[in-house]
Amino acid sequence: MSTSQHPVVLPAEALKGGDEAVVDANVDVVNAMYEELLDEREIAQNALRGYYVDFYLTQMLDGGFAQYVFTSGEREGIDGLVRDGLREMGATEHATLFDELASAFKGLSEEDAEAYLDGDDDASPAVARLEELDERFEALQDEQDIVALNAAWLRGQEGLLALDEDGIEDEIARRVGLIGNLEERRAAAEEQDLADMPDFELVIRELCDVAGHDLTAITMGDPNYLHHGVKTLAWRFTTDQGEYLMVEEDDEAYMIDPEDGKILAAVEFEEIDEDEDGWDLEDESVDAEDETRPADPQNGHEVQTAH
Repeated sequence: MSTSQHPVVLPAEALKGGDEAVVDANVDVVNAMYEELLDEREIAQNALRGYYVDFYLTQMLDGGFAQYVFTSGEREGIDGLVRDGLREMGATEHATLFDELASAFKGLSEEDAEAYLDGDDDASPAVARLEELDERFEALQDEQDIVALNAAWLRGQEGLLALDEDGIEDEIARRVGLIGNLEERRAAAEEQDLADMPDFELVIRELCDVAGHDLTAITMGDPNYLHHGVKTLAWRFTTDQGEYLMVEEDDEAYMIDPEDGKILAAVEFEEIDEDEDGWDLEDESVDAEDETRPADPQNGHEVQTAH
């Protein structure tokens, strides 16, 4: 896969700050580029290396290599960026430790890998070895500060673009303009967003479409909502027309006005086979005046967020 020949971009103001400001600024710029669907073809390779080295550091300090593995997902590309980034910025001992961690995890049996990721206390020798490597990380970080090395390396990038906020936006827009298959990327991103969307959000979006509303935000889950006198998990959400609830009952879901309990829209759904993801939804437009099973209005109790 081709990589970018574009320079690293950093805010000029951040370059006047400390090491953390520089590293955080690189993360912010790369995130802004990702938001505009730029990828390794348009984002500087060293910006990505600095970005993922900081990601690795954050995960290691928060939960060790297990958390890095868990949050990384498909690690092949990320591992390479972390490994190369550590070496390029002079964190050679960290690079060696990273290789040891990756190799030790790769050598685990499926059972041991699950035990390591779950943090089981009754660990095998192989898992104990990984945990020992985890413990070495923080001591090494005290000796060889990744943040300082990352910041110094980013500051010294050849051709570095130090821009103000408007300049960064213009540079991102320029790179977006170079994408020949932008519509394909947008379609792929939308498809991925849909695949990653939780089931309750899919249902709420479908209900909003049926009711002719534009979803603004899903605010919280309320496990204490009374639906036909029974405590039911209700999802609270807002649209361009107000605040509403979604509740499920058997094979249907309803969009409810919490003020009067009237149902504005309904969808039928059935869970797809286990080897497929998501729900099969069928729209049902609802005339609130004709609905014979109104939901109970909210009773003013304290709402608790469902986790």
